[in-house]
Amino acid sequence: MKYVSWNVNGLRAVVSKNFSEAFAALDADFVCLQETKLQAGQLDLSFPGYQAYWNYAEKKGYSGTAVFTRQTPVAVTYGMGIAEHDTEGRIITLEMADHYLVCVYTPNSQDGLRRLDYRMQWEDDFRAYLLALDRQKPVIVCGDMNVAHQEIDLKNPKTNHMNAGFTDEEREKMTTLLGSGFVDTFRHLHPDARDRYSWWSYRFHAREKNVGWRIDYFLVSERLAPSIQAADIHDDIMGSDHCPVSLLLSEK
Repeated sequence: MKYVSWNVNGLRAVVSKNFSEAFAALDADFVCLQETKLQAGQLDLSFPGYQAYWNYAEKKGYSGTAVFTRQTPVAVTYGMGIAEHDTEGRIITLEMADHYLVCVYTPNSQDGLRRLDYRMQWEDDFRAYLLALDRQKPVIVCGDMNVAHQEIDLKNPKTNHMNAGFTDEEREKMTTLLGSGFVDTFRHLHPDARDRYSWWSYRFHAREKNVGWRIDYFLVSERLAPSIQAADIHDDIMGSDHCPVSLLLSEK
């Protein structure tokens, strides 16, 4: 089974930049998108053989997630069931026969860390949400999680220390999540890989120079770790300031 996650930073814009061709080339069973920046009815997008599920933010042109799947879910839910967190379209959960797939767009702590306190509450609540799912069946969670976990995960760790996405607090929350029973699939297979990033600023020719951050992830329940066959970063695919990341799991 192949899974893909991609922060498209505005789906309407990416559709005009060979999105359909990239979608077809990735040839995934599940494609999870973040930061779609859509409201219902603003884009007519479908792909043969795929069902689509959308979670829109209440605020126009902001946040939002979508999942395209070749397999019919048992159930689909939106958000984590907490009103404070569920107005920004950040989570879609597909319950499949033998696992849960969670597409997430984690809130950014923003300039001046003005949303860091909210982010900390989100992290605790989201971890509790994932652990509740994990008690029922294994979980695959993917998306833009807005944190570079270790210094190896961004080009300039020293100058970015305590900037949004690389604060001690955010990194510790990721450590806690992984320690509660989840595996970072890319690091599981590529523990020492450097200069592999999934996001680059639009400024200063950052992508051209590969001055980036790895903030897009596939995490899986520890009991799925033996099934991990590949975990890749598709930095050759353009169209957004993020690139797609993928996970290949063996089937039972």
